Amino acid sequence: MSVLLDYLPELWQGLLVTLQLTVASFAGAAVLGVLVTAMRVSPVPVLRALGTAYVETFQNLPLLVLLVLVFFGLPEIGIKGPPMATAIVVIAVYQAAYMAEALRSGVNSVSKGQAEAARALGLTFGQSLRLVILPQALRTVVQPLGNLTIQLIMSTALAGAISVVDLTEAAKRVNLQEAQPIAIFVGSGLAYAAIAAAVGFVTGRLERRLVIVR
Repeated sequence: MSVLLDYLPELWQGLLVTLQLTVASFAGAAVLGVLVTAMRVSPVPVLRALGTAYVETFQNLPLLVLLVLVFFGLPEIGIKGPPMATAIVVIAVYQAAYMAEALRSGVNSVSKGQAEAARALGLTFGQSLRLVILPQALRTVVQPLGNLTIQLIMSTALAGAISVVDLTEAAKRVNLQEAQPIAIFVGSGLAYAAIAAAVGFVTGRLERRLVIVR
């Protein structure tokens, strides 16, 4: 355990980077996921097709491949960004596909009568989705979204492949110097577990408070 204390500043900085990646990527994925969900339930066939194509594409590609392709491939055509920003964008775009599917399942759980009532009040599709359907849909998918957030946290560990010094990458660098993989990686693993447990606790509380009694 002494090695963890000796390198605590490096590991702590890596943990902060992991948290920054998680928060920023989640925000981007949430916004994009809502937009893709709106496309998938849109009455316009072209938008539905585009939304479906987006989800099917990113759900069937490995995140690591996307990270490497964007970071090392796009500079070949003159597009280059810093590692941190690249990781945030790629993870957000990737996770948005999964969030869109979770949200769509929530939208499908809302009774058709709600949409019909919104139309009867003169609301447009966008207004009914924003004011009537999505608020109810979100209450039914709190736990799935929490699980996706935990998945996102674990996905940030891949950012080290493009030179982002997150917790996992920091642990790898410390291990290269000290060669104590058990203590170092068990310690970093416990940090990930603590973050995931915190997310699970919060989403569990939210789910109980927002549950819709049917």
